Amino acid sequence: MINDALDLNRHRQQLVQRTRVQIPDFLQLDAAEAIHRCLREDTPWALAERSTGTSRTVDAATYAAMSDAERRALLEKAYVAARDGFQFSYDSYMIVRAVKEGWTPNLLHGVLEFLNSPEFLVFARRLTGEPGINTVTAQGTRYRAGQFLTRHEDQEVNEGRVCAFVINLSKDWDSDWGGLLQFHDQHKRLVDTFVPYWNTLSLFRVPQAHTVSLVSPWAGADRLAVTGWFLAK
Repeated sequence: MINDALDLNRHRQQLVQRTRVQIPDFLQLDAAEAIHRCLREDTPWALAERSTGTSRTVDAATYAAMSDAERRALLEKAYVAARDGFQFSYDSYMIVRAVKEGWTPNLLHGVLEFLNSPEFLVFARRLTGEPGINTVTAQGTRYRAGQFLTRHEDQEVNEGRVCAFVINLSKDWDSDWGGLLQFHDQHKRLVDTFVPYWNTLSLFRVPQAHTVSLVSPWAGADRLAVTGWFLAK
């Protein structure tokens, strides 16, 4: 599934030097196309958001039945709350939960299996220089117009997160559409930006302050990805 032509040594050095790296042409093209198609056409999306003040997930059936006005009202509440703290609104498919609970399988279940295969775990250890990596968690994510994720660090001591990753699977993404993975220093200043270009792997060590900027109302597509963490536990 991974592109055999990747220059692993170069990308590992970039990760060491900068604590983050974006790798182009990450997956073999047929694999990238198949996962893109699944995210676009065969994923029952739930809504992950915090408009009520706590993180919650609106299940796929309830979310699908909501009117445009109801969805917009949740976004507006999230915008107000985002002025004062951590807030997010995006569409999610929790692959780990789906597999554990026996949801109707789709290709993403196979992606999770591959990410936890001996082959991929060896790749993750070599890329990061972290020999203790033994598990990968993942979810499908879809950011539509108006959705976002404000500044946070992904720190979770008990889970053993080593690196966060995003396999970007939106075609022909324009940086003017937003949905940018942006990194911040300790003074909340912007220091780096990754555009979610087609078939790129964005990888960064945690904890590290970052955001996903608001997807613009004129975006020509949804921001599709498989995201998660490399764990050493």
